Amino acid sequence: MKKRYRNYSQSFKQKAVELSFLRNNVKQICEELDIPSLCFTSLVKKPNTYGKNSSLGRGKTKLTVDQKEIVALKKQLEDISIENEILKKTVSIFFKSDK
Repeated sequence: MKKRYRNYSQSFKQKAVELSFLRNNVKQICEELDIPSLCFTSLVKKPNTYGKNSSLGRGKTKLTVDQKEIVALKKQLEDISIENEILKKTVSIFFKSDK
């Protein structure tokens, strides 16, 4: 028998998280909304961990400006390293052919 996965809308998830902040009884909220408790606790943890940059559900988490800059710099470093390796190989080929 296949598991049946439920997809909840973004607004439903946000309202459920807001409700959990108003009331502290997670078990009761899960029963009322018919949500598995593990699913619900992960929805509540994301905003606490990532703040307003988090994405509830199946979206990518939004990066802060600093995180975006770090990702861009890492990409640039990787590209430059590859170019450097290519140049080293090219120089060695030219010196071998001169001898």
